[in-house]
Amino acid sequence: MAGVTQLLSRTGRPRSDSTKAALAALVTMVLWSSAFVGIRAIGDVLSPAPLALLRLAVASVTLTVLITLSARRLPPLPRGRTSWLLVLAYGVLWLCCYTVALNAAELHLDAGTAALLVNIAPLLVTFGAGAFLGEGFPRPLLLGGAVGMSGIVIIGLGTESEGDWIGVVLCVLAAVLYATGVLIQKKALVIVDATAITWLGCLIGTAVLLPWTPQLVTELAAAPTSAVLGAVYLGVFPTAIGFSTWAYALKRTDAGKLSVSTYAVPALSVVLSWVLLDEIPTAYGLVGGAVCLAGVAVSRYRPRRTTASADPLDAESPAA
Repeated sequence: MAGVTQLLSRTGRPRSDSTKAALAALVTMVLWSSAFVGIRAIGDVLSPAPLALLRLAVASVTLTVLITLSARRLPPLPRGRTSWLLVLAYGVLWLCCYTVALNAAELHLDAGTAALLVNIAPLLVTFGAGAFLGEGFPRPLLLGGAVGMSGIVIIGLGTESEGDWIGVVLCVLAAVLYATGVLIQKKALVIVDATAITWLGCLIGTAVLLPWTPQLVTELAAAPTSAVLGAVYLGVFPTAIGFSTWAYALKRTDAGKLSVSTYAVPALSVVLSWVLLDEIPTAYGLVGGAVCLAGVAVSRYRPRRTTASADPLDAESPAA
């Protein structure tokens, strides 16, 4: 991911950091939306844990290559026990356990429904960041979160699912793991390099899933080429690049504010599943998607300050 974040981090005016963070977040939203569709498309070929292993292994290799080619050296590693514990928890809970839970959930639910249910996570992050990270509860953030959540509910009203409670429980579990991972990552980014935490997280997740290697080898032997390429896509783009651009944005944005932006993911997933999987969205899906995007816009609203009262030190700047 180093190539991506280094491109975003090239020297420029200080005030451009917020613009770069917004661009990184946009890349993340698009790639994560495609992941729901990709998992759904190949989930009947590769089992949840083996698919997660292949995805994270590909992401680990991709990040290692990008770091080597762009930086010609490894990123600074975490220092101290606390730093390593945070990185370890991030890699296990979010990159490993979340990925397996989501893969399993999409065996029971369609891509749109899974995206809908998992995206209760931003609401959990919003309140978790306010309570534990000292970010508070700004009015635009709370209002945007409420609007985005209402859009998700609208999408759900028109979703044709079989009401499989196993899938629902797995999606809720994935949402909790997702929210926990964001809060841990935000805490870790104060003392750990953004490139390092993504790279190490993928390596840790891969290591935890290594016991499923024999099953992965067996399933790959029988898998069509399209499924293998789909898994490689998940590793390179939504994981290696998507989590990297996310880390870049998270280091420069409040966790609650950035997480509310992910309400756009279900809307994008509906469109992608329509185009790629022939899952035609209902009117509820289209209206709900528009409401989700409106919630993102509201959450990111900041009143303009008059020139006389503006203070350059108040400009949004990178976290520690």
